[in-house]
Amino acid sequence: MATLSALPSVTDPDALFAAFEGWATDQGLSLYPAQEEALIEIVSGANLILSTPTGTGKSLVAVGAHFAALSAGKRSFYTAPIKALVSEKFFSLVEIFGAENVGMMTGDSSVNSDAPIICCTAEILANLALRSGEDTQVDQVVMDEFHFYGDPDRGWAWQVPLLLLPRVQFILMSATLGDVTEIADDLARRTGRTVAVVTGVERPVPLNYYYETTPVHETVEDLLKTGQAPVYIVHFSQAAALERAQALSSVKVATKEQKEAIAEPDRRVPVHDELRQDPVQADSDGHRRAPRRHAAEVPASRRTARPARPAPGDLRHRHPRGRHQRADPNGALHRADQVRRRQDAPGSTRASSARSPGAPAGPATTPPERS
Repeated sequence: MATLSALPSVTDPDALFAAFEGWATDQGLSLYPAQEEALIEIVSGANLILSTPTGTGKSLVAVGAHFAALSAGKRSFYTAPIKALVSEKFFSLVEIFGAENVGMMTGDSSVNSDAPIICCTAEILANLALRSGEDTQVDQVVMDEFHFYGDPDRGWAWQVPLLLLPRVQFILMSATLGDVTEIADDLARRTGRTVAVVTGVERPVPLNYYYETTPVHETVEDLLKTGQAPVYIVHFSQAAALERAQALSSVKVATKEQKEAIAEPDRRVPVHDELRQDPVQADSDGHRRAPRRHAAEVPASRRTARPARPAPGDLRHRHPRGRHQRADPNGALHRADQVRRRQDAPGSTRASSARSPGAPAGPATTPPERS
């Protein structure tokens, strides 16, 4: 999507809707009826509960909500249950609204946290609401996967903002909501805004169900040949998914030119200055890891020479101070054996008390006394 470089600085609902609809048309997108109804309610200032099936474009409605808030000079939050979704939405909104207008906050990292559009996990917003209450710097909240509201362990993170942020406009989205009448009535009472409920059961992209007995790789090849990509293969464990991915590495999915295009770094998304200054915070999966660097990128003062690798049979690097050290990889005697042989050699000043079996007895020699 192209960057929204020219936002209308108006609050008129008709002008906002027309501006966003025009932008969507420029991207080759036509709004579905449920999307139009939802966007009209958003630009009108109402709360919205959007419960439509997967594939009906709820993400575009969320973009329209951020568009309306940014045009009015307001601050909006997008929340999701897991950091992977937050990171994905962050980069998507950066591409649309620009890096200077979008920030991200998770439990592990914070990027451009003063931006007018913030992507964060649900717990982050809940904790902000608990700390600052009605004074929390947020005017609009887009809650994705709102069905977590009823989760026994994490539902509090979706409930707290509804209770403590009465002046905020809420957009609550999920594909698996049941009867929301009670939630809608309570939200209208707390915020003083009307609550619009947009539901639907018809999918713009229909689902077809088939039972296949062919191996997975043959099924995937057939789907690719018949133009039914993208293909999602679901597994019950990460190990099984990894094994399947390795098995499918030989399937011809893309042409040589497409593979080269994928291998090239994507330079379309501008990287915020904080990402360049602290690359640890830029980790998309939320883990704080330092990036790998090529040797040429490491300052000379921080480079250390790697010690030479020892020969395969040289064990001195394992026991640098031990008695039993193999000096010759071709089978030389151990140091202890060498010492014993020197003691038993003729003319030695010290005789060994040990003799070989069957050796004739002889006069014992004693070391000369020291004067």
